[in-house]
Amino acid sequence: MNKGELIKAIADKAGFSNKEAALAYDAFVATVTESLKAGEKVQLVGFGTFEVKDIPAKTCLNPKTGEKVEVPACKKPVMKFGKSYKDELNA
Repeated sequence: MNKGELIKAIADKAGFSNKEAALAYDAFVATVTESLKAGEKVQLVGFGTFEVKDIPAKTCLNPKTGEKVEVPACKKPVMKFGKSYKDELNA
């Protein structure tokens, strides 16, 4: 399922127009992004948790040349699914 198909499915299930569903989708993504940038977790009970992990700087090897390359520290978005959601998928 791609973004367009997801928006159509949301519109069908919620009784929205495709335009309204697209606005809701965009608002959801923007809100989660803003919260993560502010250092907050976003917990959706029964679904999962969005959070940011700090990845430390490290030294890696370039497989082609074998030379050492410094990789800077960065932030990585992570989604952890909740137990009830996992159980639903495995039922």
